[in-house]
Amino acid sequence: MTKSISIWRARGVAIAAGLLFAATAASRPATIAAQDAAEGSARALAPVDLTGYWVSIVTEDWRFRMVTAPKGDTASLPLNQAGNEAADAWDPDRDEAEGNQCKAYGAAAIMRMPTRVQITWEDDNTLKLETDAGRQTRLLRFGESEPSGPPTLQGHSVARWDVPAARGRGGRGGRGGGGRGGAGLGRGPAWASLKVETTNLSPGYLRKNGVPYSERTAVTDYFDRHSEDGGVEWFTVTTIVEDPVYLNQPFVTSSSFRREPDASKWNPQDCTAQ
Repeated sequence: MTKSISIWRARGVAIAAGLLFAATAASRPATIAAQDAAEGSARALAPVDLTGYWVSIVTEDWRFRMVTAPKGDTASLPLNQAGNEAADAWDPDRDEAEGNQCKAYGAAAIMRMPTRVQITWEDDNTLKLETDAGRQTRLLRFGESEPSGPPTLQGHSVARWDVPAARGRGGRGGRGGGGRGGAGLGRGPAWASLKVETTNLSPGYLRKNGVPYSERTAVTDYFDRHSEDGGVEWFTVTTIVEDPVYLNQPFVTSSSFRREPDASKWNPQDCTAQ
């Protein structure tokens, strides 16, 4: 479902679709910054494991996600007048000629692609998310706050773990509880999210048919992992795109990924303009 809705409602929709979250953002407890230097690395304190190979499961918005919609088809997007005018001016041949065929593969849109992702730890405080669609790499850095260098398609992403306050600082009844990395998290909370905030983006497209976002865009992702009966593992990423140039309100989507057993279907492909 791709429409401009609040993050709370977006997660409620995912639950209704059978994606089993333990809590919604409307009742989210206080955030605990698990990467706090006094408590250890983000990897050691990870309350959930997102590493591995995953494939996007497209059950809605097929005509926007699996194929390139016609120019000017901006249904369900909260575009202002400038956004609609820019979408109407889309020229894929010009993008190809100017080397901009990857504009639809930036951080504001890549998780909506029909793609596989590989998630690994690049180091103890950096998660690496690679896509086979467009051969993109997102680095999700824990503990950093200021971007450096020029804007890029994937921008600068700052990550942190969101875990229930009752299992966090002041609420878990002391350290030494036998959790991951000895941090006292036990077997992990009933739910936990990875929150990622991305800025320093170069202009791109929210959809492959030239729907724009600007260099002033900020993207917030929440990665929630969950399981089905039978042991099938999923994560759902709720993405909030805010752009004062082309959008008149935040654009929120929820995209689901199912775990794959190995890399046998991993097939990186270059970007295409349409």
